[in-house]
Amino acid sequence: MYLTQDRAPVLEALERMKRARLVPFDVPGHKRGRGNPDLRAFLGEKCLDVDVNSMKMLDNLCHSVSVIRDAQALAAEAFHAAHAFFMVGGTTSSVQAMILSAVKRGDKIIMPRNVHRSAINALILCGAIPVYVNPQMDATLGISLGMRVEDIRAAIEKHPDAKAVLVNNPTYYGICSNLPAIVELAHAHGMLVLADEAHGTHFYFSEELPISAMDAGADMASISMHKSGGSLTQSSMLLVGPKVHAGYVHQIINITQTTSGSYLLMASLDISRRNLALHGKETFEEVIRLVEYAREEINTIGDYYAYGRELINGDDVYDFDVTKLSIFTRPVGLAGIEVYDLLRDEYDIQTEFGDIANILAYVSVGDRPKDIERLVAALAEIRRNYRKDSSKMLKAEYIDPEVVAGPQEAFYAEKESLPMEETKGRVCSEFIMCYPPGIPILAPGERITEEILTYIRYAKKKGCQMTGPEDMSIKRLNVMKE
Repeated sequence: MYLTQDRAPVLEALERMKRARLVPFDVPGHKRGRGNPDLRAFLGEKCLDVDVNSMKMLDNLCHSVSVIRDAQALAAEAFHAAHAFFMVGGTTSSVQAMILSAVKRGDKIIMPRNVHRSAINALILCGAIPVYVNPQMDATLGISLGMRVEDIRAAIEKHPDAKAVLVNNPTYYGICSNLPAIVELAHAHGMLVLADEAHGTHFYFSEELPISAMDAGADMASISMHKSGGSLTQSSMLLVGPKVHAGYVHQIINITQTTSGSYLLMASLDISRRNLALHGKETFEEVIRLVEYAREEINTIGDYYAYGRELINGDDVYDFDVTKLSIFTRPVGLAGIEVYDLLRDEYDIQTEFGDIANILAYVSVGDRPKDIERLVAALAEIRRNYRKDSSKMLKAEYIDPEVVAGPQEAFYAEKESLPMEETKGRVCSEFIMCYPPGIPILAPGERITEEILTYIRYAKKKGCQMTGPEDMSIKRLNVMKE
């Protein structure tokens, strides 16, 4: 039976279950909240009534044959894919399933170094070897850009046995590579194209935005519905093109994904897909207008630079996601993380993240004009009250790594823990990064240099949230034994 986009099969099944007034002798043990009154008081009766386990009338995420299957089919149609899989472990699980489906131990995968840690974690799990195409860098903004087609061509010529190419579409800052050209190039050499589209859910619903991965011909794409699509945190989807064996991908997903899929997350995916399919175009037109207004207002304050499509050069900035409100803060004399902290602590405004030179204010389906006005006013006041000399601020953001060993080899190697000051020249065997955005400063298998250590010290001093090392105080690093 063909279903239209105004249907929500998982939601409808949960509503039928509620009307049936089942007596629950299954898990979860809170029994629709009766066993945990405090939780029920906090989350509400409606929420806990549908926090249920898989049962025949609700289908099963691991082996979908009815309502989840139908919901995923509608998602595939809405996102121009051959197949779609609901992912309840966040886009981390989606990225990892995508990579594990494409490569195995010893295989090579071409990717930019500014990937999310989930991509490198996938290589630790499967033993594939990264071939990094180091992105260009905007020396002024201190951000890494997209992948140049000529650099990917050079990587393919040097590594013709690579199995896949991974592309960020877009980066956290809104930068897009020339995805159609990359797809054509990779496919001509028999390689799959995988897209980390965590920040590109909305690309599927507006012609004013960069091309989506599926429309560009990519073979798989991981999308964070919870970021710009309006679903609950941790809900994601993996999109698969027609040339990929969906049954094998499903097997890979079931290796790591929970057998107790949350119906709260799945229902939120189902409802959000319906909303986007029916109203996405006008929704994101409004988001674009909001961000354009914010960009204009911020750029009249002085010193701040809210950048946009003027960065496009047809190469390493092939396109730009105009819904991204990325703001360069260094001319104010403040690191992005310092502006981030001031906005939160002094103005009760929570932005997405701050690095050493930029902040990102994530604008999406739930934002209002008055929220934009409040942000602009706060930024103006911060400039007026906290502006400093910027001449001594660190300018580097992206550092080309020297890869000595593969991520799996380095992560599982014999290692020793050293004070960070004593690690120069050694090979790191763990991650260290600022989170968000979760792009490693160091990944397993990379040489530790003085430049990297200077960057880490500076990021810590400015207040970036550092994560990754076994030592939670970030005073020691694990390195491979020599």
